[in-house]
Amino acid sequence: MAANRERVFVSETDAYLFGNGTHYDIYKKLGAHPSVEEGEKGFFFAVWAPNALAVHVIGNFNDWDEEKCPMTKLNDGGIWTLFIPGIEAGVLYKYCITTEDGTKVYKADPFANSAELRPGTASKTADITNFHWTDGRWMNKRGKKNPNQQPIAIYECHIGSWMKHPDSGDGFYTYREFADRIVEYLKEMKFTHIELIGISEHPFDGSWGYQVTGYYAPTSRYGTPNDFMYMINKLHTAGIGVILDWVPAHFCPDAHGLAKFDGKCIFEDPDPRRGEHPDWGTRIFNLAKHEVSNFLIANVFYWINEFHVDGIRVDAVASMLYLDYGKRDGQWLPNKYGGNENLDAIEFFKHLNSVVHGRDPGFLTIAEESTAWPKITASPEDNGLGFNFKWNMGWMHDFCEYMKLDPVMRKGDHNGMTFAMSYNSAENYILPLSHDEVVHLKCSMVEKMPGYRVDKYSNLRLGYTFMMGHCGKKLLFMGQEFGQEREWSEERELDWFLLSDEQNSGMKYYFSKLLEMYRNYKCLYEIDNDWGGFEWINANDADRSIYTFLRKCPSSRKGLMFVLNMTPVKYEGFRMGVPVNKRYKLILNSTDKQFGGFGDTPVPEIIRPKKGLCDFRDQYIEFDLPAYGGLVFEYSY
Repeated sequence: MAANRERVFVSETDAYLFGNGTHYDIYKKLGAHPSVEEGEKGFFFAVWAPNALAVHVIGNFNDWDEEKCPMTKLNDGGIWTLFIPGIEAGVLYKYCITTEDGTKVYKADPFANSAELRPGTASKTADITNFHWTDGRWMNKRGKKNPNQQPIAIYECHIGSWMKHPDSGDGFYTYREFADRIVEYLKEMKFTHIELIGISEHPFDGSWGYQVTGYYAPTSRYGTPNDFMYMINKLHTAGIGVILDWVPAHFCPDAHGLAKFDGKCIFEDPDPRRGEHPDWGTRIFNLAKHEVSNFLIANVFYWINEFHVDGIRVDAVASMLYLDYGKRDGQWLPNKYGGNENLDAIEFFKHLNSVVHGRDPGFLTIAEESTAWPKITASPEDNGLGFNFKWNMGWMHDFCEYMKLDPVMRKGDHNGMTFAMSYNSAENYILPLSHDEVVHLKCSMVEKMPGYRVDKYSNLRLGYTFMMGHCGKKLLFMGQEFGQEREWSEERELDWFLLSDEQNSGMKYYFSKLLEMYRNYKCLYEIDNDWGGFEWINANDADRSIYTFLRKCPSSRKGLMFVLNMTPVKYEGFRMGVPVNKRYKLILNSTDKQFGGFGDTPVPEIIRPKKGLCDFRDQYIEFDLPAYGGLVFEYSY
């Protein structure tokens, strides 16, 4: 492809659109790109530094000389450009920026497609135009289905700690090596998507990628941009979607990054009451500035167009929507109406979601929003923010708090597990059990559970059954599918050795069967956001801590009935009302021995109803309900 290079340049139109906040392909002009001028091959460099007195490109190609390669200022918009012949991919470089007071600052390229491996802080030239994609079938299908009516089961994953390489210095598998391992695992487990955290370049491993310096650079920890493309291509050809954790709320304050980029605050607000997060020590994007909004929106299109990414999970949305988020009196400024709503962030999200979904209707935007801000997933035309889905943080909190309780205390919090259905129709939800729930002394999912070890695994299988039956798409952080017992740490791999234990191997197998069920039954995903897809049989059996409910959908003649006994008490001759006078087929039992259960309370595979009033219904079924039993029955309408 290098032989077919075309000349790259920034036109007056490019500068105008960027200044207007509507140049969604600006990443093809700003940054460093293979180019040709007057028959000579090289790289074209362009950077936005409106307050600079001078800008020079320095790197290992010119011995980091601060005078050899001066850039030319295009116009008053502040874009500087330079073509340097003879440069190929893989060269380290930075911008030496002379500020208004004559000081020199040394900055990585905000639009760089590759970066030096930490602790180095330079950018690296890259050619991202020569990868041969073979995922056309996946890409053609992506926009033709309504995501609200499709199964979405997401595996949240951190590449560097999923599995450690025994022969590399950092223990990292490359994107290519990781792809070869993760694809087979995800297919075995039946996940539909993988969500990757820590992909945009960041300097500190312990930030998990939530303090970014290179928004346009897949982290060099695991290889090159082409390696990253290989991974996505392989996932797509295996039928697995790719979602990236995306962090537009704040950015890393490190000296080589975006903070005070040209000696002044061009990416952040200069007033710390608007421009800094006091608790996080990070800088806040100034979304009132068109160029900054354009930088972020174009970044989403960069991941879509250049890497075929299928969605973004937007981190810390609440911190963007509220001007006083995490701040005390005196640390924030109200909006022009005197309120705490960030009007620029509201407009930014409407703009982002409108243009992204307008251009690529199959692309998913997912909000991690921790408050009750209304209409997160409503359309901008309906005065919503336009996201496809919102993480149901309330459900996650209530679920974890309930499951942690000693079973004898659960009856006192019975409504904690039913409450989420009272607001289920407010948004399109994803039920997350994310990395945030298994760090900072919160314990892993299995260690949250009460009782002896065998009780913990029984409880967790039961909890996952409830999660799979509840309305909402699904997300689980890596390792929790097999009962990882230690909290997650980015410094070590998951405890794969646990799979030699029957409780862990049973848990892994059970979760795969739950996902298989989820994907095979339309009633579990086709109607997630209204009562047409869900019906309580008995939501109020608090004394026995039992939940019974139905999942259903009009396009299928098959529904599922869930029976969940949240205590270690076996109920002989348990009766429950059923919706129709037809047979009920047991398709999943969390207490089976193959899953690590005791298997000491047989449940008939087929149960036929008896006439009689129960749970306000005209027929009931009767069977022995196992202790900590999570049962799923199939029935026909």
